[in-house]
Amino acid sequence: KNLFSQTRKNNETHKPKPPTSIHTMAKGDKKSRAADVVSRDYTINLHKRLHGITFKKRAPRAVREVKKFAAKAMGTEDVRVDVSLNKFLWSKGVRNVPYRVRVRLQRLRNEDDDAENQLYTLVSHVPVKSFKGLQTQQVVDDEE
Repeated sequence: KNLFSQTRKNNETHKPKPPTSIHTMAKGDKKSRAADVVSRDYTINLHKRLHGITFKKRAPRAVREVKKFAAKAMGTEDVRVDVSLNKFLWSKGVRNVPYRVRVRLQRLRNEDDDAENQLYTLVSHVPVKSFKGLQTQQVVDDEE
């Protein structure tokens, strides 16, 4: 028998599993309406995320990496970057992106009723003097 025909048969019998969604929850878990709107402060180390990236692509990649971080941390596909954060990331030019950035991630409810995502994440810049000793913090909103 031909060895290649056997391996091809084996590969045909294996069916790939469907991709799991970010929003899948364990059985019996219930989400409250208040818990889905939340704000947290994070420090993002851009230096390690931009290591080895071509100079002229560093600032655009930094914006993409911040969006990717926010999507993973907050579990939303729709991520919006604030103007102040964009200005900070580009403040030293396209090549010399700041090593770290302190951001506030706010998971907010979409006002648009016909939007496909009920929640979105707004990422804004939090200016700090030093990054030493900072940890992820829950932000308490006084608006509610």
